Amino acid sequence: MGLEDREYYRLDYQPRRPAVGGWSVSSVTTWIIVINVLVFFADALLFRRGIVYVLDLRSVGVRPVVMPPLEGLGHFSAYTAIDRHQLWRFITFQFLHANLTHLLFNMIALYFFGPLIEAYLGRLRYLAFYLLCGVGGAASYLVLWRLGWLGTGRYQMLVGRFLPLVGASAGIYGTLIASAIVLPNATALVYGIIPVKLKTLAFIMIAIAMYMVWTNGRNAGGEAAHLGGAVVGVFLMRLGWLWRRVTAARHRVPASRF
Repeated sequence: MGLEDREYYRLDYQPRRPAVGGWSVSSVTTWIIVINVLVFFADALLFRRGIVYVLDLRSVGVRPVVMPPLEGLGHFSAYTAIDRHQLWRFITFQFLHANLTHLLFNMIALYFFGPLIEAYLGRLRYLAFYLLCGVGGAASYLVLWRLGWLGTGRYQMLVGRFLPLVGASAGIYGTLIASAIVLPNATALVYGIIPVKLKTLAFIMIAIAMYMVWTNGRNAGGEAAHLGGAVVGVFLMRLGWLWRRVTAARHRVPASRF
């Protein structure tokens, strides 16, 4: 078969749109979900059997904190990641969750939106994208905490320094924003019943996060991480558009537009 017979050389070639949601053994999204679930239940089992992690804070005038072992080794905080130079926590906190509800909602969102961006960027780029959005979430938490946006009182600043940050939400917010960029007018069913366009859903979620941070509301630290993941997601998707254009130019077809 000659080059001119290949699909991507045809003048009428249109790249197929990636599906929303899906499950495949070869999918990065699938393995991220599997790892999150396994880590959660393994940590709960170890904790139930009396295996714990003790974060000794007596040197800074705070009582030791006892937590599940994997959460202890992997959670993110200003004290552990910055003061103690445990930089792996920028990644590991993304695979930990506070409770079953936290895990369930995050994995459902990742199941629906992850495959879309994975198909758009490719597996390796998507993995880098997802993890970098998570890193951006941790960085955003640090910045907003230092600026006093998460509480300016001495006690609140002290708590913010040691408060464990866990969850995949920052990477998922980046993925949601990316989905709204790729398919802004696609419809998502919130709670399975309320139809909302992806661009509208992204705007609502970001607005809620900004309000919670501004008012120092419930889970303001987590919402700060959500904002960081979203910002990094926008930035990386702009680079993603460039990657798509370069790839399209090599194949002599226009860049795909969704």
